[in-house]
Amino acid sequence: MADGSAIEWTDATWNPVTGCTRITAGCDNCYALRFSERFRGVPGHPFENGFDLTLRPERISQPLSWRRSRMIFVNSMSDLFHKQVPRQFIDQVFDTMESANWHVFQVLTKRSSLMRDYLAERYSRSGAPKHIWFGVSVEEAQAKSRIDHLRAAPAGVRFLSIEPLIGSVGTIDLAGIHWVIVGGESGPGARPMAAEWVRDIRRQCGEQNVAFFFKQWGGFRPKSNGRSLDGREWNEMPKLVAA
Repeated sequence: MADGSAIEWTDATWNPVTGCTRITAGCDNCYALRFSERFRGVPGHPFENGFDLTLRPERISQPLSWRRSRMIFVNSMSDLFHKQVPRQFIDQVFDTMESANWHVFQVLTKRSSLMRDYLAERYSRSGAPKHIWFGVSVEEAQAKSRIDHLRAAPAGVRFLSIEPLIGSVGTIDLAGIHWVIVGGESGPGARPMAAEWVRDIRRQCGEQNVAFFFKQWGGFRPKSNGRSLDGREWNEMPKLVAA
C-alpha cells in the first residue's frame, strides 16, 4: 500500500493482488507490466515474479490500519476481477472495504461483466456501499459495452477511466455514470491522443451533467505534456461522495 500516489485522482493505492494479463488494445503498453517485469527474478523483491498474477493475503487488512480518511485506488497493479483471483479472496477484499468505511475505495476493472455479476450477487438485497466506487476502463469505441455492464451493477458511484484514450469513443450514454476520467498513454511507444477526442468527451460530460477529470496528455514520460486542456486543469469529482 502506498500512502500517497502520483495518480492525480486518488490519494493512495492498495494492491492485495498484483499481476495481470493483457486482454484488449488498451493493455498493449501497460505501465504496471513494464514496471513489474523490471524486477523479475530479483530475490526478495515484491515483484520477484514479475507481472505473474500473485495474491497478497498479507495486505488484505492494510486499510484498516489507516485511520485518516483516504481515497484508495484498489489494485493499481492488477485487476481484482481477473479470472484467476478466487472468489473467496475477492470476498475478503470486499469485507475489508466494507469495514473500513471511513475511506473511499475506487475499484477499476476491464472485466466488467464479472464485476457486474459479483456485485449483483453480493448486493442482491441492497446496493453497494457508497464509499466503494466502481469503474470500468474504456479506451476506445469498441470497449463501450463495459459501460452497460457497469450501469447494470448495483453500485452507488460509477466511473469511467478513459485511459489510455487510443481512439475516438464516439457518442457515450452516461446515464447512471457519475465521473469520467480521461488520459493519454505514457511510456515507451505511447500512442498519441487527439485533442478532439478529449474535447468531445468533455462536451458530452457537460451535456449529461457528469463530472469530468482530465488526467494527462501522455507521452514518453507521464508528466511530459502536462494536463492542461484549453488553458485550464479539469479536476471535477463525483457529487455522490460518501459522507
